[in-house]
Amino acid sequence: MRKLHFYILRQILAPFVLFTVVLTLVVWMTQSLRLLDLVINRGQSASIFVYLTLLMVPSLLVIIVPVAFFGAALYALSKLNTDSEMVVMWSAGVSRLQLAMSVLTAAAVAMAVTYGCSLYLMPYGQRLMKDKMLDIRADIGAAILREGAFTTPSDGLTVFIRELSPSGEIRGILVHDNRDAAKPITYIAESGVLAQTQEGARLIMQNGNIERVTGGGGKLSALKFDRYVFDLDQYAGPQRSTERETGERYLSELFYPQFDGPNQEARRGVYLAEGHNRLSGPLYCIAFALIALAATAKGRMGRSSYALRMTGAAFAGASLRLVGYAAQGLAARGPELNAALYLLPLAATGLASAILADWPLVPASIRRLMSGPAGVPAE
Repeated sequence: MRKLHFYILRQILAPFVLFTVVLTLVVWMTQSLRLLDLVINRGQSASIFVYLTLLMVPSLLVIIVPVAFFGAALYALSKLNTDSEMVVMWSAGVSRLQLAMSVLTAAAVAMAVTYGCSLYLMPYGQRLMKDKMLDIRADIGAAILREGAFTTPSDGLTVFIRELSPSGEIRGILVHDNRDAAKPITYIAESGVLAQTQEGARLIMQNGNIERVTGGGGKLSALKFDRYVFDLDQYAGPQRSTERETGERYLSELFYPQFDGPNQEARRGVYLAEGHNRLSGPLYCIAFALIALAATAKGRMGRSSYALRMTGAAFAGASLRLVGYAAQGLAARGPELNAALYLLPLAATGLASAILADWPLVPASIRRLMSGPAGVPAE
């Protein structure tokens, strides 16, 4: 029995890992594209891009892991059934309960991964990613150091650098400030250097002139300078905020939030719904395990009835999770509905268990669909 338990466990966990990796890569690539523009425009390296996208993975796994486990359980159990391995097991005296224990062990692994991601790794990764993105937006100096290219590190600011020497000296500088469209200012300098001071980034330009448009665009004034310090910090991104977004909060910060400002009750409802969803979401792994087991370990082996059960199981699992997400949205507006976040997976678990145990109170239509022992051909 021990060897059989681990055999069934391997049959489920192997496709579970494969499905998780494939789905994560697909979603990861689509989600990472929104970071690509920020990294390129701010002159960041490829390693920074990879680092930011990896920080997104835990938040993706919270959604992907239960779905991947459901697909893996359906696939593995269906394969065991169609290859007649279940028939051999039952002929050897293996009960449905013993089979269910192996499947539920795999579900416990998926549930533990989901809890780890949702309760710790996701908020930790979201915090690191937000802080890094704020640092990138604030580092306007790195964004302008692109040789031979016009860069727009901030709205209303265009910078061109002709040449950047290995020593850090800049040759051929053009800075166009167009924040006030009626009075644009252009700075042109022969050379300069980028300096980081206690007050922020400064572009020190030498031997140049400042051109201003005045009089509604009808007059151009020019002012020559030997040395001019241009404040880049005024174009930096938003300052770091102490207010954390929903995905960045740990469980204690969701249930006992500290915040200021308007709409506190509405925000508190969103935080509570998110907290209860993080606790109830992994429970869907248990429900999915029993749904997959009920679809494959009970019922007739006729081709049409078996395909119908598999289709119905996939539809039931998808519908259950979508209803769960909808319930979270409703609970954000009505905290009394937070209990529904737990009732949905528990009710699905109870119904699937009742089907496996041939409970007489299961609706007749479901009993007819699932009737007949597995492995017995349809009459």
